[in-house]
Formats: sequence, structure tokens, C-alpha cells
Amino acid sequence: MNLGTLLTTAELGLELLVGTDVEDRSITRVFTATLRDPRRFLTGGELVLSGMEWWRTPDDSDEFVAGLAEAGVTALCAGTAESGGVMPQHVIDACARHSLPLLVLPEHIPFATVSERVILGLAAERATPNLDRHRRLVATVTAGGGLSALLAAGAAEVGANCWVISAAGRVIAGTSEPQDVTKLVRRAVRPERLPVVAGECSVFATTAKQRVLGWFLVIAGDSRTWPTERQEVAEEFATLVGLERSRLDEARRIENRAAEPLLRLVLSEQATHNEIQSRLEATEIGATGIVTVCAHSKAVAVVDDLLSTFAHPALVGVIGDEVFGLLATEDPIAAELKDMVRTMQPALGQDSLVIGLGRCADATGLRAAVLQARYARKLAERSPGRATVMAGDEVASHRLLLAAVPDELRRTFRNQIIGPLSTYDEKHKSELTRTLRIFLEHSGSWTQAAAELHVHVNTLRYRITRITELTGRDPNRFGDRVDLYLALANEA
Repeated sequence: MNLGTLLTTAELGLELLVGTDVEDRSITRVFTATLRDPRRFLTGGELVLSGMEWWRTPDDSDEFVAGLAEAGVTALCAGTAESGGVMPQHVIDACARHSLPLLVLPEHIPFATVSERVILGLAAERATPNLDRHRRLVATVTAGGGLSALLAAGAAEVGANCWVISAAGRVIAGTSEPQDVTKLVRRAVRPERLPVVAGECSVFATTAKQRVLGWFLVIAGDSRTWPTERQEVAEEFATLVGLERSRLDEARRIENRAAEPLLRLVLSEQATHNEIQSRLEATEIGATGIVTVCAHSKAVAVVDDLLSTFAHPALVGVIGDEVFGLLATEDPIAAELKDMVRTMQPALGQDSLVIGLGRCADATGLRAAVLQARYARKLAERSPGRATVMAGDEVASHRLLLAAVPDELRRTFRNQIIGPLSTYDEKHKSELTRTLRIFLEHSGSWTQAAAELHVHVNTLRYRITRITELTGRDPNRFGDRVDLYLALANEA
């Protein structure tokens, strides 16, 4: 398949903005770019699709286009929905500078349509030995029966049970109950070329996305022992599953357009509850039972993918350097989300994933729930490990309040209150800070604190007196005790 075939497909409405005599350039596959630097996922010959979500400056464009040109892609196909229907001049200039053909896609044409045209075209070129099987699989896709219908048809063609699983360990669809999905995922997300054999099954890649965002086609049996024709059918089957995935992704991308204005309204202190409720009711989220999610904006695709696994309406949007998600459910999801993140952790590589959760009963509490998720995320960032989920209702309220305070102010508060203790302990090799913590943990009980410290009560009284002298606060007085407790909590 070549660029000329796409450019002459009227229903796509593609326009060539950069490049001459490029019609004969061949396309090996289609790749949707969700990263600023996708080079490690490119092998050359790709048609790269990008919605330009983060192409804000000439430097952004030049860095991205230079990477594509270095990887040897065939062309860039850019959408203009994020730029008001106009292709920025700095994008055109970058493509011209790096000799990369640039195609522009009309606003009303989804990327899924381009992906479908390329995937089906490539499949047709490869399908000559299996033409009848190819036609049956493609007919299932074009009939719009969805993933379940495609799996049933694919299972019939390869003569084995099949499943589609995600990097989070969820079974998206299947022809029976799979065995040990976690083991399959661990095998699938390793940095090696797919397909691979895992136990009694073969695992195929369905898209060129990052492994952490991947769906994988699992087919019962060892593909290494299959005839060539059956292997080719399985590969084509996996490609068509990827096409179904791209359709679902495109539908979610359109739905998520409502997220950013809604989130900006929610975070605005001027918005009324009636305004928020009215905006919510215009979406599928509704105005009752909402779980809120917060993570770093670089995790937007992961958050979107995680929330899509729940059988409830969801919206995901980016505000600044944060991504927020809203999930319409009254059910607790923290345990399930933690399990999914734990499963996908190997696919993160060196990246981290930190998620905070909040919840509210209705629109009146949505702003507080969004902030709760934000502050839970800030607390989770202090936890060990690269993949963490923390729910606001699992955290003591004073810790959430502290997380809402700017870092510099928290450090100042802590240093003013118990800084003298730390200095004294370091100089004299003493344990006044530990003594204070244990004394407060036992609610000021002299006997219980002395017992845990393995000291006499009189020794404990001497230490508390010294703490009072150094800090100017008496742990026996309620107000001072609160200050000391919060300062210690801020140290954790």
C-alpha cells in the first residue's frame, strides 16, 4: 500500500501539504503517536497519526518531526481538531525542513477511519493464500458487530479459543474463561518481539502502542508449531483486533472533548453548584455517584485506558500538568484499580504511575472530590514504589490537609516547630524527636510511652521538659500538642 492510494481515497479527504512525488512511498503499518518521542516504537515505513494535542511551539514540532524523520516513517498525518481546524505554520515548516511528507486530515474524519483503510488495505495485500479467511474476517469487521463478533469469527478461523487482554490484566473479550491472565500479561509486556508463547497459549500484539497501553490477542496453542497459513491468519486477526481498539479509542477521544471545559469549571472557585450540575447532566456522567482520579498529565493515556475497563461512563481531561478522570459509579474502585496498576507495573519500564482518588455523592461535592484526588496523589508521590494508587478516604484527614499546603510552607512549618529537636538530636545523639512521636501516639500516657521507650517515667518527664524548652510548646497542652503532631506528620 502506498500514499497515493490514500490520497486518492475520496472519503478520507486527505490533503498533501508537504512533499512532492511521494505517491509511490509505501506504507508498512499505521501508528497513532501518543508520545512526544515515539521513536522506540517505530521501525520505519509507518504512516504516523497525531492529533497535535501538545504541539504548542515551533520547538515542539521540530523535535517531534525530527524524530519521525530519523525513524524513517513514510509520512505524518495530522489532525487539526486541537488547533481550531488550521494546521499551524510551524508544523508545516518542520516537515519541510526534515523532508517528511505531511498530510492533513479534515476535522470531521476520525483517525479510526484512516487506520481502518490502511489496515484493511495491508491485510488484503497479504491475504492471497488465505483469501477466503481474510474476506470472512474483514466482513465481520465491516458489519460492525464489534469485538465479540470478531473474536468469535477469528476463533473459528484459527480453530482455537481466543481472548483479548489488557496490560492491566483485564479480559476485554473472549470465547471462554482464560487461565492465569496475570501470567499472560507478564509475558506479553516484556521488551521482546511478539508473538510469544506463554504456557499453552500464544500472545500477539494488536497495536503499535506502548506495552502499558496494549491490548493483546491470546490464542490457545503454540503458534511456533502452526502451518504458515494459520500463523498469517492469526497475525491478520490481531491486526483487526487493533482496528477495533482504534475505533473505541476514537470514540473515547470525541467523548473526552467535554472533559476539559467541565474540569475547568469544577476547579473554578466562581462556579456555582447549579452550573456544575447542569454541565454534568449534559454528559453521560450524570450528577450522582462520581469517583474522581488525578495523575500527572503524562499518564493521560494510561488513566483513560484504566477507566475504560469499568462498565461505567467516564471522562478524562488534562488541566496544566495534571490529568483528571471522572467515573460515574457509586461502587468503590480503589482495590480493583490498585490490582490493575500492580499488574501493569512491569510494562511501565522506568516510568512511574501515581494516582490519587476521591469520591462524591453528587455535583455539590465534585470540586472537593477533585481536590481530594489531587491531594491524595501528592501524598502517594511520597510513597515508595513506582506504581501507587491512594484513595483520599483511606488517608487521615490531616494528611490530606497538609498535602494541600505548598511544599515550601510545609517545610517552614515543620522547621519552626520541631527543627530545634532535629538539630539537638543530631548534635547530642539523643532521641527527643522519637520520644515526642511515641508520647503523642500514646495520647500523652506517661506509663505507656515510657514502656515502649524502655525508660523510667522520670526519664520520660525530663525529656518532655527538654522538648518544651527547645520548641516552646508543651506536649501536655492540647493546642501545642496539635502543632507538634502536625509537624511530625509533615515529616513522614
